[in-house]
Amino acid sequence: MKALRRAFTLVELVFVIMVFGIIAAIGSEVYVKIYENYLITRSMNSLQTKTETALEQIAKRLQYRIKSSAIGVKPDFSSFITASDPNMDNSFTILEWIGYDETGFKGEYNATRNYFTPGWSGFIDLDASSSTALSTPGSKLNSVDAIIADLSNSLSSIADAAIIFPDTWGDFNISKYGWYGNSSDYVYNIGIIDDTSFQITDTITPEEIYERYKLVWTAYAIAPDPLNCTNGCDLVLYWNYQPWSGERFDTAQNVFKNLLVENVTTFKFRQDGDVIRIKLCAGERVVDNNISVCKEKVVF
Repeated sequence: MKALRRAFTLVELVFVIMVFGIIAAIGSEVYVKIYENYLITRSMNSLQTKTETALEQIAKRLQYRIKSSAIGVKPDFSSFITASDPNMDNSFTILEWIGYDETGFKGEYNATRNYFTPGWSGFIDLDASSSTALSTPGSKLNSVDAIIADLSNSLSSIADAAIIFPDTWGDFNISKYGWYGNSSDYVYNIGIIDDTSFQITDTITPEEIYERYKLVWTAYAIAPDPLNCTNGCDLVLYWNYQPWSGERFDTAQNVFKNLLVENVTTFKFRQDGDVIRIKLCAGERVVDNNISVCKEKVVF
């Protein structure tokens, strides 16, 4: 006699299928959430790195600024004010400043003596100077000319450079730096006579020569791209232009433009005394979430 074999009934099979379906549904939702969290975390880490890198690049440039030259500019160029002005608000989306030539100041590396030879000393020997030649002992101005040419891909030279006397910085009269058609009463174009002397080539000469000076050859602008962009903009750095010669960063012929960070939602700045505070936020849309990371930095 054959033994009877018990099989699953149709009800049992349906019940098992339902249980497996519930487990699969719950499991897939868990997997989706895990993957979404991974994408969000990866995006946040990427944004953290991008904003931090952009702020570091901005800070390195700002570190060598002529501190009283920093201005905020409206995107339609209808107004500009000093970066420390109490009227500074979110309508001033462009930050500009004149930077002194830190690379030329450091000069060339002397492999024999194992140190850098300064390109310009920053000092004028008043006793050895005249109205046509200013003596700057310890300088190698021809070396500075070559350095400027290298940095600008030969688009600029010391003929585009100028000097600023720090003793004129006190009143923060930003219009005198030559911004937007104003006379450059604080900035004087120069020409090389020899390695340790130069002459002021401007038609307007300074009323008084001071012992200290800074050599400058470019201004810098940080602006949204396009200029009228208010959210989700690229943030770019412009340089290799001379406002004291009437140039503007958006129209200068030889200006350079470098991308700092994409999809910027906030760029704010303000100068308090000698300190500039910067806030930068960058965003990204991940799945159905808008992710944003903000960083702040203080530059002396």
